[in-house]
Amino acid sequence: MHVPIGFRQRLQEAASPHRRLTLLGWTLALLVGLTAAGGKPLPSPPTRPARLAQGQAAWQFLRAVLRGDYSTAYSRLAPEVRRAVSLERFEEAAQPLWKSGQRRGQEIELYKLGVRLGAGNSSRMFYAFTFAADSGVVPPPAILEVTFRDTATRAVLSFGLRPGPRPVPQAKPVPSNRARKR
Repeated sequence: MHVPIGFRQRLQEAASPHRRLTLLGWTLALLVGLTAAGGKPLPSPPTRPARLAQGQAAWQFLRAVLRGDYSTAYSRLAPEVRRAVSLERFEEAAQPLWKSGQRRGQEIELYKLGVRLGAGNSSRMFYAFTFAADSGVVPPPAILEVTFRDTATRAVLSFGLRPGPRPVPQAKPVPSNRARKR
């Protein structure tokens, strides 16, 4: 049988002591790994559910209110708010939002977000949404607002429905003197 020279050389290199030790090392590492796991593959680490962004938390809260799913929306309130407000009082407070959703539809869009500064150097993050049905109206007729204590929390501190900003009246252009001199 004729064996090509290149193949014979590769066969000899594969049989070299250095290659055999490397192969033996990998085999031992694999056996130790399998033995440590009891012959079973190692379990993957537990995965935590992804944490919602604050805007997503605000959106989900409002969507729950607009669907009339008050218990879900109530569970997204900050603990101090839930201690101070019963579910029944929360439902009463959420009714105007729900009714607006019945008239305008339940789809909402982010309008703006920001920080509202208060007394004593306090600040509150807010997210303002509009009804998607009003997306072509400038300014929007109604704003759904959700506030948070700070940038780290996902628990809703307050919410509300308020009228949109009033349009700024356009001033009539004042004719210039040059146009009159013709």
